[in-house]
Amino acid sequence: MTKTIFIALLDDFAAAWNRHDTDAILSMMTEDCVFEASRGPNVKGTIYTGQDDVRRGIEEVFATFPDAQWNGPRHFISGDRGVSEWIFTATGPDGTPVEVQGCDIFTFRDGKIVIKNSYRKQRTG
Repeated sequence: MTKTIFIALLDDFAAAWNRHDTDAILSMMTEDCVFEASRGPNVKGTIYTGQDDVRRGIEEVFATFPDAQWNGPRHFISGDRGVSEWIFTATGPDGTPVEVQGCDIFTFRDGKIVIKNSYRKQRTG
């Protein structure tokens, strides 16, 4: 697939996250997809594997941050990998505003996303 097609996929993927449209998000991911969340107890955050588990992970993000937005996404592609950079804004569970820079690193297979590995800054003070 061409870089242009993968860029369009990531544009659609980002838009689905901003709509909080879990079904649309999962439609762009493989059956054996992996979502490595930026938060969690392990060195790699929390890892969700397979469509059902990834659905649970996505819904946890939306439940924790009901107004979450990934603003100004910019993408680049290299082979079967891609990166999206964005500014995450939301209201935390305690009512505190959140605004941090982050990125996702993707692995593609057969025109879909097989791995979404998410990172975001941790602000202090």
